[in-house]
Amino acid sequence: MWKNRNVWIILTGEFIAGLGLWLGIIGNLEFMQEKVPSDFLKSLLMATGLVAGIVVGPNAGKITDQKSKKTVMLWSGLLRTVSVVFMLIAIATGSVWWMVVFFVTIQISAAFYFPALQATIPLIVKDKDLLQLNGVHMNVATLSRIIGTAVAGILLVILPLSMLYYGSFVAYLGLLILTWFLNFEENENKTSARKGTNEKTSFKDVLPVVKGIPIVFMTLLMTLVPLLFLGGFNLLVINISELQDSSAIKGWIYTAEGVSFMLGAFFIKKISENFSPNKILFCSSLLVGLSQLLLYFADVTVVTIAAFLVFGFSVGCFFPTASTIFQTKVPKDFHGRFFSFRNMLDRISFQIVLLITGFLLDFIGLQLMCVIYGVLTIFTTIIFYVKNNHMRTSKLEI
Repeated sequence: MWKNRNVWIILTGEFIAGLGLWLGIIGNLEFMQEKVPSDFLKSLLMATGLVAGIVVGPNAGKITDQKSKKTVMLWSGLLRTVSVVFMLIAIATGSVWWMVVFFVTIQISAAFYFPALQATIPLIVKDKDLLQLNGVHMNVATLSRIIGTAVAGILLVILPLSMLYYGSFVAYLGLLILTWFLNFEENENKTSARKGTNEKTSFKDVLPVVKGIPIVFMTLLMTLVPLLFLGGFNLLVINISELQDSSAIKGWIYTAEGVSFMLGAFFIKKISENFSPNKILFCSSLLVGLSQLLLYFADVTVVTIAAFLVFGFSVGCFFPTASTIFQTKVPKDFHGRFFSFRNMLDRISFQIVLLITGFLLDFIGLQLMCVIYGVLTIFTTIIFYVKNNHMRTSKLEI
């Protein structure tokens, strides 16, 4: 796997793009803290981009299955690079509406790029290497997040806010150039047949496929559980910072969660040798619930860091396992539509969680909200576990 040039291009591109992404995210948070006083309004603004991604999702899936995945990644990468210009205009004019345009364009780009990327990974490595590559890929993304947030924090102190977005622009341009050098087989001998089939089908055709593969359907539902935490992650960080009256805690939180995530993703292949994918998913989900409950003590720095360490390790095990299940169990001809469908589901969930988190933070506060989320996460995980056992028992009886 490590002799494969495409693997190195994907990983290097992920690192560079991750730096640009987190420079932009920290910049967005800083801009909104200056211009938007309400947490709920912040969540509404961020949700506009998610809605745009959901709207284009079905077409993104169909196009990814019909066209060259490399071409889809190139065009979406170009749009992502151009989107940074809108944020630079927002800073120059002080207009929140230009930031909304930025959110919309960058999320439309992501709606095309990430399904194409997920569909590309199984084409460049063998199935036996997928879990390892997914883990490494997520570790690279996390490393770029740690470095990106640290660099962004330093740049905010010594340079104007706009410099963060110039950095993002350069990073996205670098990713675009690297993507051009990808070279992999896309079953070109089957292109005409697949294209003819796909033109007669619709995005909805992926639904029977999902329902017809129980492990995929259950895993898809399980991926919604960590989103209860991830959906409002940035709002949580802002509120913890305000609760502890400390700007430094933001960096500690991102670092702790990131390092712990990397440890989880690093050890996941070893863990998978002793535990089934289902057990890994359920245990990881329970740990997410525990980390949410720990944030009842979010005013205590040590407990806060511990909560994010637990959360990071759990999702570091969870997401590589889930991605490998999807890439190996879903037929490759449906990968574009499936990953687009998953992307849409994530975005809808993110949007709902984001709005609810903003609302609850304004009305009941951080600590009580985290207790509610923790109880809901653990309760939901137990329900999924019971249903999964019931399905397995029913199969054995048959």
